[in-house]
Amino acid sequence: MLRTASTQMFRQLVRHRSTETSLILERSINRVQLLGRVGQDPVMRQMEGRNPVTIFSVATNEMWRTGDGEVNTTGEVSQKTTWHRVSVFKPGLRDVAYQYIKKGSRVLVEGKLDYGEYVDKNQVRRQATTIIADNIVFLSDNIRDRT
Repeated sequence: MLRTASTQMFRQLVRHRSTETSLILERSINRVQLLGRVGQDPVMRQMEGRNPVTIFSVATNEMWRTGDGEVNTTGEVSQKTTWHRVSVFKPGLRDVAYQYIKKGSRVLVEGKLDYGEYVDKNQVRRQATTIIADNIVFLSDNIRDRT
């Protein structure tokens, strides 16, 4: 009980002090989970003065049935594939991903969204959305290996 009271007093103090300095500490979440298939073998890149990064893409599919919305409709099935760029910076995970992920592998990627800019080879500024992977779960071998 004393612990709860002291925790509440501490929180009030932090809130009071943070409003005085106009610094508000709030929790937020930037979390992504992707379940899909790898589009190409990973590549490892390293820029001067930076740690290496393993990069690969993951395809996710969204499927729906067209029709008038009834449960027993025999409408046509449509599918949309979305490609996601995944970057792995964590040293151990980066090396494992580079070594074991192959085109067609089914993976679950957990991480966070990152938005950035880069200049392409034609000196045009482009925007990119990347998933920074914190964890990768290998769910199956390559499709080609199962046939």
